Amino acid sequence: MKSILTWVNIVAVIVALCVNGMANAIPLNGQTTGAVSDRFLVYFVPAGYVFAVWGVIYIGWIAFVVYQALPAQRNNARLQRIGWLFALSCLANAAWLFLWHYNYFPLTVVVMLLLLLLLIGIYLRLDIGHHRGNSVEKWCVDIPFSIYLGWITVATIANITDLLYYWKWNGFGVAPEVWAVIMLVAAAGISLAMAWTRADIAYLLVIVWSFIGIAVKQSPTPVVANTAWVMAAFVLLMIPLGVWNRRRNAAAGKAG
Repeated sequence: MKSILTWVNIVAVIVALCVNGMANAIPLNGQTTGAVSDRFLVYFVPAGYVFAVWGVIYIGWIAFVVYQALPAQRNNARLQRIGWLFALSCLANAAWLFLWHYNYFPLTVVVMLLLLLLLIGIYLRLDIGHHRGNSVEKWCVDIPFSIYLGWITVATIANITDLLYYWKWNGFGVAPEVWAVIMLVAAAGISLAMAWTRADIAYLLVIVWSFIGIAVKQSPTPVVANTAWVMAAFVLLMIPLGVWNRRRNAAAGKAG
């Protein structure tokens, strides 16, 4: 079963990478991913350069499938806890692109939420932020999934925002700029929880990267841009606090 799953993960990554490549190279349905995104005039969207994070995510996928295929990892109980979640996440990623390019926007949110839940499941099963493994496993497993989860956290909020725009939701009379501020603060709150409970630097840096990108993109709208800058600084300051809390808890555990 382990051998089968190893190869399923490899094939799943190849499929996801191919679909991601085709999405803009062909492109799917005659429109690039960014071109579809530009149709939504929303404030919770970062500058184009921010999406370069996908290159890091792709490298993380490859690092993970290579690492999990090594003979030395055949009996790695920690990796076995992931089960089929990673392969399913790759399929969800590919499915989302097809739905996005073919304008099935309500379904994109459903699939994005599924992808988020799959990544949360992987994150919790690996116990990232609490587990103390070797440095190779940290770079090939923990950090890639932290970065991926961080980005999909932001992408989920953006996807929901796009759908509400598509549905012409009036925001209960609240201005779109104010909703953008509320979402930035909510995302920062999630980051605070991650900093305090997991001290996950990779996850938090992705959030900072995204917030800075939103600040740059939304510079013509000061209330959104300034909030994004403040929240980016806030999350950045949470990193040393989280590290301090983790070390304090570790020291208390040893003393106990």
